[in-house]
Amino acid sequence: MNWFTGRHFNQDIITVAAGYYFGFNLSYRDVVEIMADRGVSIHHITIMRWVHHYGTIFQMLWRRHKQSTSQSWRADETYIKVNGSWDYLYRAIDNQGLTLDFSLRKKRDYLATYHFLKRPPKLVRDQHGATLKAIKEVTKDGLMDLNAHHCSKYRNNLIEQDHRFIKRHRVQSAGFQNIRTAASTLAGVEVIHAMRKETRRNGSLFGFSVITELKQMLAA
Repeated sequence: MNWFTGRHFNQDIITVAAGYYFGFNLSYRDVVEIMADRGVSIHHITIMRWVHHYGTIFQMLWRRHKQSTSQSWRADETYIKVNGSWDYLYRAIDNQGLTLDFSLRKKRDYLATYHFLKRPPKLVRDQHGATLKAIKEVTKDGLMDLNAHHCSKYRNNLIEQDHRFIKRHRVQSAGFQNIRTAASTLAGVEVIHAMRKETRRNGSLFGFSVITELKQMLAA
């Protein structure tokens, strides 16, 4: 499927603009200047619309093609401010630090936790009340063995350290206006972050390239 049909700009330009925004700590106007240096004139609102549109598409394609053999999840949530209030970004990585999944939710409650935790065969996370209640329901529904859940402050340090990239990336952001655009933007950021970690683990000879990785994913 061609995700760029009907766009005024071609696929390469959109991929570079959106990829740079997702991959680096840049504002929309920073990306405008980068593109202008390459002879492409784009309004920052256009780049914002690309980010909001393609973030979820990149997430879908990444989930379709990602490969993970890990049976152990490190799950945790971090705060994200959306329209003046705090929402919760649920995140999971494996024991090597590679991204497994993520989901932005308005509340840190039992339902949000249940929907995020009903997949891992083995889980390490904190002892938050909503988490423990969700885990009981997940095991009751036969989706996870109760013995596969471990509460450990220190074993979960790996994902708490991984939160820092997402927090640092949003320094240049003017803020999210609603949860839909926040979820789409963070999806793109998470996908690029996941790709970068995989490249580092595999010891790529040429290092990581946001644009190369996106093109390969879109072509797959």
